[in-house]
Amino acid sequence: QVQLVESGGGLVQAGGSLRLSCAASGRTFRSYNMGWFRQAPGKEREFVATIKWNGGRTDYADSVKGRFTISRDDAKNSVYLQMNSLKPEDTAVYYCAQADRAYGGPSGMRSDYAYWGQGTQVTVSS
Repeated sequence: QVQLVESGGGLVQAGGSLRLSCAASGRTFRSYNMGWFRQAPGKEREFVATIKWNGGRTDYADSVKGRFTISRDDAKNSVYLQMNSLKPEDTAVYYCAQADRAYGGPSGMRSDYAYWGQGTQVTVSS
């Protein structure tokens, strides 16, 4: 059974930083792309960042490029999202996700991810 557990959310002032972590279990972590998505109140869940199973490629939503960095540590079965220069519009619940297929290409589509964490709240005050 796959489990994804996020941590690291909280309240931060605009311009500040947070680092989200996601610990995975249940499948061979190093075989799967990992992604971060977010959902603000009243909005659809949207893609934030993804990292390829071998760490060789990362993709970001335009809204976070240059501010957020996704990384992974296969020895710890974990993926991270470093968020800098945070803005009030980054306020959302952030979800970690694991791709459904092993060794696939990185994707920003929700339908390509089979497993999701419970989410962690990030609130950025102005």
